[in-house]
Amino acid sequence: MTVAAVRIAMVAGEASGDILASQLIQALRAKLPTAVFFGVGGPRMLGNGFEAWYPLETLAVRGYAEVFGRFREIIAIRRGLKRRLLADPPDVFIGVDAPDFNLALEKALKRHGIPTIHYVSPSIWAWRGGRIHKIGAAVSRVLALFPFEPALYERHGIPVSYVGHPLADMLPLADGRDESRALLGLCAQKPVFALLPGSRQGEVQYMADTFIETARRIHREIPDAVFIAPMATRETRLLFEAALHRCQARQLPIRLLFGHAHQAMMVADVVLVASGTATLEAALLKRPMVMVYKMAPFSYWLMQRIGGYLPYHSLPNILAGRFIVPEFIQDEATPENIAQAVLNLYADTVVRERLKAVFREMHLKLRQNAAEKAAAAVLGCISVAVRGNALAAA
Repeated sequence: MTVAAVRIAMVAGEASGDILASQLIQALRAKLPTAVFFGVGGPRMLGNGFEAWYPLETLAVRGYAEVFGRFREIIAIRRGLKRRLLADPPDVFIGVDAPDFNLALEKALKRHGIPTIHYVSPSIWAWRGGRIHKIGAAVSRVLALFPFEPALYERHGIPVSYVGHPLADMLPLADGRDESRALLGLCAQKPVFALLPGSRQGEVQYMADTFIETARRIHREIPDAVFIAPMATRETRLLFEAALHRCQARQLPIRLLFGHAHQAMMVADVVLVASGTATLEAALLKRPMVMVYKMAPFSYWLMQRIGGYLPYHSLPNILAGRFIVPEFIQDEATPENIAQAVLNLYADTVVRERLKAVFREMHLKLRQNAAEKAAAAVLGCISVAVRGNALAAA
């Protein structure tokens, strides 16, 4: 007798979600070898046998103004997913981050008896705290990456599991700066600065000029400085190259990489990075950093109106509960301000060493074997009968 394989639907909406989801797929396959995975995903998920009904890039949009420009397309995708998943229900649905897209879909699926898991807690601790009630109506369980998050959900009776952060499992505890410089052919003593203006096209459009002008100012002060700029996609690379031409900066020693963001950060003395997961990556790689973020003026205005922010924007500051990383947002994010902060960090070796020690402690707290813990939580949401049949069929 042939038993149907466990069917797991997933939606990841950006590059960081692609990483998290691909690791979870690997961990689940170890428990459920015949399981099938499908939905919205990126190249890492596809590399693990995921069937993409829509590519991840269709959802990789940040900022209210940018979302409004593609609102109809995104809503059409969500409606199509809803129809397809309700017509042929999966055994479980896992929304990987992308809460503005996933929570509404999860709510509809949960109403029809499909277990729903949201992997990566929405940032209710930073803003839009009232959204926790919407989360409770949408999910069967939240998988939280940070140790302070479970208490927020438990107070509202929402099932939650702290799984740690997969990046803390992936990235080495040791500082690999010298080895990485050798691999990229960089002198161990040369001043190196990493430029990471974001993984989305919208981010690069708004921040490339600022990053390039900042590099120009740093280069004036440190003439032998080298800049490494990893680009996540062909499209973001083209946008950054256009900005170099626009800023008449092709003579700056900026070395573009396709991918290899971790290597670029690892070789750097200081990292200049957009807000988001990349700030955590830089911390886990023990690199001193300056965080910068710009978005469409209308998007920023709306976010200010919503309010409810912590005084911090970067994940290292949120985790530390204090300002350990300089932050420059919107109008404060000028090349003058940013360059001065980068130069100050570069010059102060004592502060840089202290930061590395703080980042190492942070790394140890977040290293929890996240993919295995997340897989165990997912298995707990799948019915005993389904799970037992799948194991018997393996």
